[in-house]
Amino acid sequence: MKTKELLEVYYHGLAQKNGWESVLSDDFKFIGGDMTQREPVRGKKAYIEILQRFGRLFNTMRVKEMFIRDNDAFVLANYDYVFPGGKAVNGDVAELWKVKDGKLDELTIYFDTLSFEKLLHSEIK
Repeated sequence: MKTKELLEVYYHGLAQKNGWESVLSDDFKFIGGDMTQREPVRGKKAYIEILQRFGRLFNTMRVKEMFIRDNDAFVLANYDYVFPGGKAVNGDVAELWKVKDGKLDELTIYFDTLSFEKLLHSEIK
């Protein structure tokens, strides 16, 4: 599959919370769950576990922008989050992708971590 097709399968599945895993490489690398940790989380299984936890925090998601150059891509994704206490917020996430051997191989995400942490901690109190 080409980069665009891989991303379409991934984001369609992510929006449905099902069927996004098939396009990931076995040695998938993810950076961004903890912005203080720049070493990637490695492995498809580890990323699936992260997304299963993250999937509980958002109701819907959509792709706002997608730019592709060969095996590299940028996606601006938008998520409607609902925290355990019921607080709802909308946020954008910049997602940088690398494709290798016909699979999504690497993802680095960037988002407003300060606002996200404040919302999360206000829910816990």
